[in-house]
Amino acid sequence: MRTILLIEDEAAIADTVLYALKSEGFTTEWSRLGNEGIAWLRQHPLTALLILDVGLPDGNGFEFCKTIRRFSDI
Repeated sequence: MRTILLIEDEAAIADTVLYALKSEGFTTEWSRLGNEGIAWLRQHPLTALLILDVGLPDGNGFEFCKTIRRFSDI
């Protein structure tokens, strides 16, 4: 099964989302920072889905999305 990547800086939100996804049988990965998530995604190009927060401590989620779109169709 391919992995779902969650990029979310708030632990309480991440815990809830990850719990729900894992309860449904999904494999998940969590990054707290946009740049960390992008690095992970570059190393795992077969990631099935990305859930990206808009407001992150190291940048804007919309800008991270533009960066990701340069190397991925996720």
